Parts: sequence; structure tokens; C-alpha cells
Amino acid sequence: MASTARKWTFLISCYFLSMLALPLSASHHQTPTITAGDDDYHTFHSENSEMTFNHLVVDKRNGNVYLGAVNRIYKLSARLEVQVSHQTGPDEDNRDCYPPRIVQSCSEPLTLTNNINKMLLMDYRENRLLACGSLYQGICKLLRLDDLFKLGEPFHKKEHYLSGVNESGSVYGVIVSYSGAATDKLFVATAVDGKPEYFPTISSRKLERNSEEDGMFAYVFHDEFVASMIKIPSDTFTVVPDFDIYYIYGFSSGNFVYFLTLQPEMGGSSTAGSSAAGREQVYTSKLVRLCKDDRAFNSYVEVPLGCVKGGIEYRLLAALPCQGGSILKAALLRWRGGPTAGVPVFSKGQSARPGEASTVKDIPCSSALLTIDDNFCGLDMNAPLGVSEMVRGVPLFSEATDRMTSVIAYVYKNHSLAFVGTEGGRLKKVGAPWPGPRAQSPLSVRPSACLRCLVRVGAPSLG
Repeated sequence: MASTARKWTFLISCYFLSMLALPLSASHHQTPTITAGDDDYHTFHSENSEMTFNHLVVDKRNGNVYLGAVNRIYKLSARLEVQVSHQTGPDEDNRDCYPPRIVQSCSEPLTLTNNINKMLLMDYRENRLLACGSLYQGICKLLRLDDLFKLGEPFHKKEHYLSGVNESGSVYGVIVSYSGAATDKLFVATAVDGKPEYFPTISSRKLERNSEEDGMFAYVFHDEFVASMIKIPSDTFTVVPDFDIYYIYGFSSGNFVYFLTLQPEMGGSSTAGSSAAGREQVYTSKLVRLCKDDRAFNSYVEVPLGCVKGGIEYRLLAALPCQGGSILKAALLRWRGGPTAGVPVFSKGQSARPGEASTVKDIPCSSALLTIDDNFCGLDMNAPLGVSEMVRGVPLFSEATDRMTSVIAYVYKNHSLAFVGTEGGRLKKVGAPWPGPRAQSPLSVRPSACLRCLVRVGAPSLG
């Protein structure tokens, strides 16, 4: 390769194969050249082929990799060498036990159950890792980054049960840190699996500095009428038992916290006195925004997202940078545009999720003219606000044969670059100029190895 070729360091998480891959010469001091002919990479395989990987975060200070897997948390070096692991399961459990059996006896039959990692977050301020699993209604461990020693595992209060869903992609968390003695916050967004009385769909929690503090994960604010949470109305589940909101990604920027969601909505507009019965359930992608310091969640606003190419709508959000996005720093999504833009992956249409209910309930709402800008932080009312007009993105690249499943994107020397992982195990580099980007396929990891997560661990350089 010519001397001016760009060099990259990145991680590829092959969830279906329980394997990580990293170019052989990679470390946080040196970055390799990726070409179509390179086939030597550092790899890490779990000791059990059934122990699939769920989440991945990278320490931006030293390149260490933390991997959340079924029944294990791993700490790997920047060269994917195992430094230490921490066992999280399996254990006797039943998802219908609430509170879990570790708090009180449960009449449901108990079986040996795997612990799926549902959330993995880096708390740099306290040098610890938040690892939340599927056992015991979604309790979390706080592990020391150095050796994965357990600092705390709160489980005796209802606030400690974050999610009862047993899927790895069902929960997203965002840590908001403050300087001085102020308590940090943990924003948690989760599918509720028909249990809104137990789990709010979005909430903000106290992230105490002491990992054994009794108030760990308590709601930032809670009184008889108002709390730092949003719940799906329970009567929604009376009509549609499988109704839920699915969270694809979350991040913070400026004064706000953002979550990207996939939500059910009606396929057609309703008329006065009409019934929702018999209508086809379709989904749309929405961006949810909250002010970081809004204790009552009055600032909750959601905006539909999508794009159109060749007269075809793409409305189903499929991928954003994976949970290692603290390094990638997912580009800021603004209501009115901005200096940078997010690069999500959308699927065509608004087709229903497989196995989901075919109808949803009409939720009445009123229209109002409001200016929602970077200064808007809610009204004096605890009611979610929704924008009716879809924010339309500009289509940059489409793939008809090999579905895109993950993406990272950033600007380097005024050039917009993206790496896209596909369902068929291909890594594609998509580059400027836009529109009409050039697409390359420099790396094939393994046939049928779906690339679910890409993380850049080294800055591009010239060499």
C-alpha cells in the first residue's frame, strides 16, 4: 500500500460466533493497514461456544476491552489477551419471581438459568464497570475496572430491578457525570415486556459514589405525583398485551440525553369515532430527548426519524454505533441540524416485528404549536410531547443484497468516513464525497458471521 494510505484500528464483535477479531499488529500505540488481502488478526474465542457475546466497551484511556457475555464478564488487553474474567451465572431463577428469590421465597418452579448481559457501562469517575444481567429481574453488579472485583450488587429494593426482559438488546443506559460532590445519574431505557407496574420504560437513577450505598439506583426524584420516570400506561397492555418500545441506542450531548427507539404506531390515520381493532401494527423510529437536569421528566420529547430514496421510505432503525460509542462518540443529532450528523442504518418500510401483535391502541393526544429547540426543557406538566413531522435524513449509501447491521462514522481531515458491518460478515468502508459514496469490501471476517458491533479503538493516521 502506498505510503499515504490511511491506517485504522478497530474491533469487530461477531455475536453469533462468540469471537472477537482485531488486526494482528494492532495496539493502542500502533495501528495496522487494512487491505483486502489481510487475513491475520488477533482473535478471542470464549471457552464455551454457547457463551455468546452481548455487549462491548473499550477503555478510552488504555484500549482495554470489557466484554459482556452469557454468564461471564471479560477484561481483555488491547491485543485481546484475557486479563481476568468474572462469572455472573448460571443460577436458579424464574422470570416470574418478583421480587426475585434472593429477596424472598418464590412459589414458581426454579430452573438453572443463564445470565444474559443486558447492559455494560464504563463509570470512569469511580473506576468501575456496571454490568447488568437478566437474572433476578435485571440486577446489576458494580465491578472494579482493574480486576473485576465485585464492589457492590444492590438487590433488596424494587429500584434495583431494572428490567425483566431476557434479551441482550432490551436495555440501554447513559451515565451523566457531574463535577465536585454532586451525585452522577444513570438514565435507563428498557423494554418492559408487559410489566409497566414493575419497570418504567425510561428513568433516571442515582449513581452513588459508594458502590454499597443504600440509595444506589434510587430514582433521582420521586413523590406521590411526580417521579423521574416515564411509564407506558397500563391500559395499553389490556388491549395489546405485546405492546412495547424497543431501544436501539442512547447517548448524551450538551444538556440533553438521547435515545433512539423503535415504536409501534398505526399504519393509517384515524378518524373520529374509529376503532383501532383490525388495523395492522407497523413500527416507526423515533428519537427521544430529555434534559439532563429535568427531575420530573417534563422535557420528554420524541421525534420520528427516517429517510426516503427513490420514492421508498426507510423507517425501521436497524443499527447505530454499538455500546462502545463512548469512544466513537455518536455524532450529535439535533432537532434543526448542526455541525455534525448521526449516521444510523434504516431498513425499508415499516413492516411489523415477527411474532408481535397485529393491533395497537389509539392513544388520544392534543395538538399544540410549540418551538422545540436547544433551549426547550419542558413545560410545567408531566406529559410526553411528540412531534408529528418526520425528520428526514439524507440517504448516503444503500445495500440491497447484504443487510447492514452495524456502523461507525466520523470526520477525518474534512472527509466523512463510515465502516459498515453486514449480515453476511463483510466490513465495508464507505467514503466521501457524498452523495454517491465509494464503497469497498476490505475484510471478510467469516461467511455468515453477522457483524453486530464495530468499535474504533485507534485514531486514523497517515503512514
